[in-house]
Amino acid sequence: MKHSKLMEERIRRTRILFKELGYKIFNAEAGEDVYTAGFEKEDGLQGGFFIDRESKFLEVTYTFSFPPSLSDFLKERLEDMLKVCYEFGCYTNIQKGEKDFNFSVFSKIYFAGLNYYSLRDSLRDFSECIAMLTDLLAISKNDDKEEG
Repeated sequence: MKHSKLMEERIRRTRILFKELGYKIFNAEAGEDVYTAGFEKEDGLQGGFFIDRESKFLEVTYTFSFPPSLSDFLKERLEDMLKVCYEFGCYTNIQKGEKDFNFSVFSKIYFAGLNYYSLRDSLRDFSECIAMLTDLLAISKNDDKEEG
């Protein structure tokens, strides 16, 4: 797909910055208007990022998935989950699918201010938010790996 020069530059700069920060990029998909990829670091932080041609922000995301049997568990913790996200400046989205509930956490970085330090600091806050949510939900790294 052919991207605009601005979109190509955003993709190039974002990929370079993630790599400079020690992240591996995988599952990259490019459409004419959007670019998505996953990222991970040896310390365990994983997530995805989106670059939309119409947006002035780089979006970083992480999604927790739960079976419907845990809906009461999630309702009990939802207020605390939202407080954690607010504390770290993250946005949230909750979706109910046929087979699971998805609680997604997002962080946005304005492209005009995107540099090594802003991405490093934003990913640090994002990582701390995910860690606090993981603790709040009592999810262990082994649970995560067993369920994929």
